[in-house]
Amino acid sequence: MTLQISGNYPHSKRFSRRFKWFGSLVAGTAAIALCFCSHSVFAADPFRADDQHDIGENTEAAFEAIFKYGNYTEARQYLDMAEESEADEPMVHAMLASMAYLDENWEELRERAELTRATGERLIEADPLRGHIYTAVGIFLEGAHTVTTQGIARGAPTALRKLQQVFSHFDQAERISENDPELSLVKGYMDLLLAVNLPFSNPEKAINYLDTHGYPAYIAQRGIALGYRDLGQYSDAIEAVDRAIEEAPDNPELYYLKAQLYSIEDRDSESLELYNQTLEYEDQLPQRLVQRIRFEHCLVEGNEGPVCSERVGYK
Repeated sequence: MTLQISGNYPHSKRFSRRFKWFGSLVAGTAAIALCFCSHSVFAADPFRADDQHDIGENTEAAFEAIFKYGNYTEARQYLDMAEESEADEPMVHAMLASMAYLDENWEELRERAELTRATGERLIEADPLRGHIYTAVGIFLEGAHTVTTQGIARGAPTALRKLQQVFSHFDQAERISENDPELSLVKGYMDLLLAVNLPFSNPEKAINYLDTHGYPAYIAQRGIALGYRDLGQYSDAIEAVDRAIEEAPDNPELYYLKAQLYSIEDRDSESLELYNQTLEYEDQLPQRLVQRIRFEHCLVEGNEGPVCSERVGYK
């Protein structure tokens, strides 16, 4: 479920490509189901205007804090309450897994992945659609933890076996409601990220699927922007992130992503302006993410990597 965020490292002569395809999916996949749109007075469901599922008010508020406003500090407060009042909601644990990934807290990631899977499995009886979705997310996060902690060579066989289980649960969810908005976001993000990073895949098909079925738009368009970025289609990526900004104009992570894209295109003055705009919100962002933003900002200023690493304490 993150979908992290602004994504991993951009393709650019300025930035080393430290992209490990499976590990990089953690933040995005931890986030893909964590989003917010309009609420109902009857149920807290950030995905569906009709036929709503009862997800929980504190959980929904945390999603809004992160994915509409990029405010992780406020989100943690809501998640603390959700752990008391909505502990059986798998999205709570998936979001906390996403935060653990951003904080590089691998033990917490493992625990939250297991809780996501366990609560997803329990939910299957009462809400089979969402139960299968989050069982899949939990299994995926377990595999991502394995790759992150053991490395690609040792962890990939286990992770790939888990991917088979993930798509089995997605298949079962699709039999219930093929075009469900929540399922479309989760599976759409995963399909796109896999298609971008695996040979003989069709990323355009995944992009079209996410563009057609993904909702809300600021989550879907953000994922499309990341996909286009990693394909080297930077003008398309900028158009997609602009569409996301139209829907969520107060989210600093969207401006961070756009700053990366401008830097890749050597539009340094525009890039620096957006990096500065993003850093105005640093108090509400995870510390490790702020370090990364400051590091990239330093590079765009024309400094060498070692200088920037020492300046901001980022490795």
